[in-house]
Amino acid sequence: MAWRFKASKYKNAAPIVPKPEACIRDICVGSYQTYGNNICASAAFMAFNWEHVGSSMAVLPLDDCGRKSKTMPLLHAHSDTITDMEFSPFHDGLLLTGSQDSLVKIWHIPPEGLKESLSTPECTLSQKQRRVENVGFHPVADGLIHVASGHELALWDLTKQKEAFVNRDHSEVIQSTSWKKDGKLLATSCKDKKVRIIDPRAATAVVDVANSHQNIKDSRIVWLGDQDRILTTGFDSARLRQIMIRDIRNLSQTQKTLELDCSTGILMPLFDPDTNMLFLAGKGDTTILYMELTDREPYLIEGLRHSGEQTKGACLVPKRALRVMEGEVNRVLQLCGSSVVPIMYQVPRKSYREYHADLYPDTSGSVTYLSAPMWLDNQDHPVPNISLHPDANNGTQPRLGPKPFSAATGNDEFSFDKVFSVPTVPGIPKSDSATSPVSGQAGTPVTSTPTAKDEEKDKSLSPTSDVEIAPNKEEYTNGKSDTSVEEEMNSSDSGYRPKTPSTAERRKMFENTDGGQSIADRRRAYESRSVSVAVESDTPPSPAPLRRRDSLKSRKSPDREDKRASVPNVTTKRTSTVFGKVSKFRHLKGTPGHKSTQVENIKNISRQISGECNGFYSNGFRCAVPLSGGGGRVGIVELPKGATSVSVAPHTHPASTRVAALLHPAPLQDWAWDPFRPERILVACDDGLVREWIIPEGGLQESTNEPLRTFSAHPDKIYLIRFHPTASDVLTTAAHDLSVKIWDLSPETPVAAITLTGHTDQIFAIDWSPCGEYLATVCKDGNIRVYKPRSSTEPIAQGPGPAGSRGARVVWALNGTHLVVTGFDKVSERQILLYKASELSAPLCSAGLDVSPAILQTHIDHDSGTLFLTGRGDSTIYCYEVTSEAPHLCPLSHHRAPTLHQGISFIHKNLVAVEKVEFARALRLTNGTIEPLSFTVPRIKSELFQDDLFPPTLVTWEPWLSGKDWLAGASVTPKIVSLQPPGMEPLSAHTAASPVSRAPAPQKPKPDLIKSHVPHDNKDKQDQIMKSMSAKMEVNMKLEQDSMEGVDETEWEQ
Repeated sequence: MAWRFKASKYKNAAPIVPKPEACIRDICVGSYQTYGNNICASAAFMAFNWEHVGSSMAVLPLDDCGRKSKTMPLLHAHSDTITDMEFSPFHDGLLLTGSQDSLVKIWHIPPEGLKESLSTPECTLSQKQRRVENVGFHPVADGLIHVASGHELALWDLTKQKEAFVNRDHSEVIQSTSWKKDGKLLATSCKDKKVRIIDPRAATAVVDVANSHQNIKDSRIVWLGDQDRILTTGFDSARLRQIMIRDIRNLSQTQKTLELDCSTGILMPLFDPDTNMLFLAGKGDTTILYMELTDREPYLIEGLRHSGEQTKGACLVPKRALRVMEGEVNRVLQLCGSSVVPIMYQVPRKSYREYHADLYPDTSGSVTYLSAPMWLDNQDHPVPNISLHPDANNGTQPRLGPKPFSAATGNDEFSFDKVFSVPTVPGIPKSDSATSPVSGQAGTPVTSTPTAKDEEKDKSLSPTSDVEIAPNKEEYTNGKSDTSVEEEMNSSDSGYRPKTPSTAERRKMFENTDGGQSIADRRRAYESRSVSVAVESDTPPSPAPLRRRDSLKSRKSPDREDKRASVPNVTTKRTSTVFGKVSKFRHLKGTPGHKSTQVENIKNISRQISGECNGFYSNGFRCAVPLSGGGGRVGIVELPKGATSVSVAPHTHPASTRVAALLHPAPLQDWAWDPFRPERILVACDDGLVREWIIPEGGLQESTNEPLRTFSAHPDKIYLIRFHPTASDVLTTAAHDLSVKIWDLSPETPVAAITLTGHTDQIFAIDWSPCGEYLATVCKDGNIRVYKPRSSTEPIAQGPGPAGSRGARVVWALNGTHLVVTGFDKVSERQILLYKASELSAPLCSAGLDVSPAILQTHIDHDSGTLFLTGRGDSTIYCYEVTSEAPHLCPLSHHRAPTLHQGISFIHKNLVAVEKVEFARALRLTNGTIEPLSFTVPRIKSELFQDDLFPPTLVTWEPWLSGKDWLAGASVTPKIVSLQPPGMEPLSAHTAASPVSRAPAPQKPKPDLIKSHVPHDNKDKQDQIMKSMSAKMEVNMKLEQDSMEGVDETEWEQ
């Protein structure tokens, strides 16, 4: 029993919390429903989820501190919440992420950290449209990762980008995974209340199964180092938090079961196998427990607790980054709501002047002898241990190195030799250790050429292989990567044009000599290269894409040729080079309204709005804003005078802003203002009911829950609700039952006159054509459909839409002949597609913007063809001109706001200030403010009516015909009206009359273009200037005395 009285060196380890100045502060962290820890660390960096969505990450140096700006560089990783992340144990700048968007991505963090936002990964792997729950690196084999997605556990060999192992024996979602320290076995905890021990290299992968925590809530598992024991945390049947310790040799029996409390946050176990220190951080808890693990009763000995802020996530810092000369034996990074707190656990000693070797046993290093293929080939070798002594110089510094991935030629696989460089195993000949796909430190990388079958398999396993990978740091700019120069030059159809060699390149060509090559041969080689450069540079370069290349497939593949032929890239060059003249709207300007025209201090704005809803609607008189609270609340805000030409409400002080609401018993889904009756609004809720409200004159004075009428539109929740653009009392709804109904609202009980069918999945968006004859929809099944509702309930045209399944929008353009669709591509990049309405088989044009989870909401000004795009949570409104000629989408001046917005709503064209050359007006909802936003075009003669900017416009604020007539099949001539104010002279009449009043100026001779480029002597140039000046001056050669009168000749004689 003497072991009971043996004092542990770490018994009195105390948590030391730094001052606020030494923490990372003013960060934006949300609450994420994931099975991950939301933060991870290497010996050089830390990474954690950012903002309430969690699709982006902040990557900071490990020792960083201080306040952080909201505009600091971020890692825009995924289109949905990042569920798990981990740094490689062998490369401190290699980050692995998994997300709810079903993708796994690998990122390379530059050695100096993120100087600008990064959105292009080094590698992207797909998990077949299943949410990724857990990701991690193998502890021994470099280049091997595990991915838990749904019911499947997979191992990926990154050196080949292939799935090396898949296990589907789990009957429920895998909640947690953990490797044994030697990397031979893997333990998992599952939602089916079982733990499993898996040997991926065995014939039967699942070695053992046992019952675990008897609650389906979150559970975690951690392997206790090299021991044959595992530790799990979870909840029992009474919802008490539990800790279980098991020996895998008798998995069905627990060595220790400890019940703690009834808190709802899962305990995240953080275990250090070198010191047997266990840290338990509960999500939502303010306390972090410290326990020391023993191999006998009582197994868990509690140490000093840390109490502080509420925990959002936690992780351990690698031992190589500890401050060993301060007695720091472990460091926990605690992720809080607005800060990251580094908690140092220090063992008290009298002095820290010397290195205390008894506190720091040798730990695993950052260099391994195994690669992924070697481990899969049943080779085992432990990671060599290193000493943490400051003078040891054996790899305690961060291991960063160059960019990890390099793109080979189009016929080879990608080479991972710069990161997965596996040294030769001591005592084994080089021929035996050469089985690694990458060479040792002094060897040459060995690459293999995959067969066609393997290539097809790679494409099926990773459909996101079109992400480009850049090998050189110089080619990685603005967060975007491109292929290598060698690959471009080896490709005949890449559009690459070699540049003129620089002085350094010329010098290298003459200095790098072969033994048998003379100077004359080298000169001839250089001259031939210069000639080829000059010949190739005469041809115009191919237009550059807006975002990046379409694919990383072989440049000679027919698939790429077909894709290029069908989807030409949008160029960013000036429209003057395309159309022969500059677009009238190229220099449009967005100007926010004065403070007196804004509504400020709107409280409790709800952000829990479905992706199909735009979240903010206005009609020029008033706005409808979602408010948080029980059920569904729509706040009605009267616009102050000056916000629009028809708003009349007085401006209120921000402190007295009070918003009355329309109260609903069910959560909101969507709502819409009647375009012909500004006092009527219809609201669709989660219960399948549509409620009609009439806003009294003067605005809504107090909240009410009594609508004018309510009718059941669908049996389940309604996704979308839209009014017809030309007929009164016609409403369109799209719901969970995959149907689109067109309602006649004129009877006391609305009637579903038309029901459109043909959708097989959730409907993302609908839009009526300007004439009201056709209806376009975009669906989660990846298809765009066009209906002619009065003729058929089935679609008259159908075609493939955006590849992503997160969300989309659709809008008609070019007088109802084209469709603009926004959505996501297969690598979660926001995308703009332009289709011809009569041919939906392939888009005319596509353009990529960026990687963001926000769905691009669309609005188009049909008179000018200007397309406005923005997303919820963005600060930029992207503007494009849509044309029927290539390149179809011409970028204009984008409007960048100083703050993020929750929504934007454009008003009718008759409410714009034409006299101020305003062609579009919108209302922008921010965190608590509604501000008007005016889009104008700079003109010199602004006192004239700019009839070239304002053609006769369609009337959208008055009905063309009644709903009954439209449903009966009646047709009507489109209503068109001129926007010219009375008494304002049009620009065309003024410019046409002005040349008549004066004689035409003589035509100047055309300059000699050849002589104009010939250099002149300075003296000749001065003479020319003097002559030209003299020609312009009037010179009188008459002398002054010639005009004087003299005396008579007779006077001289006197």
